[in-house]
Amino acid sequence: MRFLTFVRFMRQITRKKPADLDWIQRQGLLAMKLTQIFALRPDLLGVEKCRQLQKLYQRASSLPAEDMMSNLKTNAPDGFFEAFEDIDSEPLAAASVGQVHRGRLKTGEEVVIKFVKKANAKSFTKEVIRMRRWLKIFMFISPKLRKVGNPMALLNHVADYTLNELDLRNEIIGANTLSEIKEDVKEDFPMELLRLPKYWPDLSNEKVLVSEFIEGISLEEGIESGSLEWDTLLQLFRIHGAYLFGIGTFHGDLHPGNCIIDENNNFVFIDNGAICHAPEHVNRTLFTFFEHLANKEVDLAAKSLLNITKADTSKINLKKYYSKMEEIYDGFNDKTVTEQSLTKVMMKTVRAAVELAKADFGEEAFPIIRALMYLDGLAIRTHPDAKLIVSMKPYLREFRESLNIES
Repeated sequence: MRFLTFVRFMRQITRKKPADLDWIQRQGLLAMKLTQIFALRPDLLGVEKCRQLQKLYQRASSLPAEDMMSNLKTNAPDGFFEAFEDIDSEPLAAASVGQVHRGRLKTGEEVVIKFVKKANAKSFTKEVIRMRRWLKIFMFISPKLRKVGNPMALLNHVADYTLNELDLRNEIIGANTLSEIKEDVKEDFPMELLRLPKYWPDLSNEKVLVSEFIEGISLEEGIESGSLEWDTLLQLFRIHGAYLFGIGTFHGDLHPGNCIIDENNNFVFIDNGAICHAPEHVNRTLFTFFEHLANKEVDLAAKSLLNITKADTSKINLKKYYSKMEEIYDGFNDKTVTEQSLTKVMMKTVRAAVELAKADFGEEAFPIIRALMYLDGLAIRTHPDAKLIVSMKPYLREFRESLNIES
């Protein structure tokens, strides 16, 4: 992304009127991924603008398709075509990273074939290098950007998980990781409603992936149809929250298009290439923070958040920090997600902790904060009158008791 294009991109993101989503898509993979991140920041852009940007989670299906046969003949492993009874020529989806076609194996299984678009692998790293350069300039011109988050950490995070996605073998590795965790904790914390797709490693490689076809609807489709019940979403929050807080290893890109509810009402996580690992001091600090908030213990929540700072807090005047936290969370538990979104409050919290308590929310903290933004976005779009932290309180207690989270 060249400088003038970057300036235009930022204008599309930050202006009050709707962004030109078709233009953003044409700028390539990095622009798409960054827009999907900005779509989670109502504190910066406003709720309506974020809702418009969130259309890119599904709108990627309108991207131009690449020639399937040409790509597969070049990139598929030996013996690939001999295994198939049929492959649909029309794409099921043309997403930001790859393209997906439905097929049927000679053994009878219905599958999907995903392949990486040639242009993505060639240009993405170069785009990241350019973006880092322009972002440094943008941060110099607009210093307030530093105060509401860590934009360079955001870019690095997007680059890391997208590069993982460009090697499709990581989807199999990621799904195996989540499955093994589920198996390890099943006696203490059963997650019967979660399952991971079946993959065919012998028909897959870095650029081609074969996995089962999931009959069901994505969360995004459920949002559009208004069919997602609050109890259903709470079960998803329980499962994903266990990975986030209790384990610290989790699906790092669980946006509404990456979770399908199958015919048996199970949650199926797809696109499992972006598995993130939060250091224990990060995920446990954030867990304790939310646990205290759920109990209306704002002072203890504020104190627990100091565990994430590397500064010597004995040399910091924390009076303003505690006062600001009381202001931010005044009446928090009694407000709906529409009245006070978790994302917006969390960004205010990060700013207060960084500026007043010298906290350090480094790159390792961003994936888990981003995951919480996704959950908040789901609540806002489906059940705007819900009280998220209050609803999650029983599950926070379950995490503490069942996943051996020490006080």
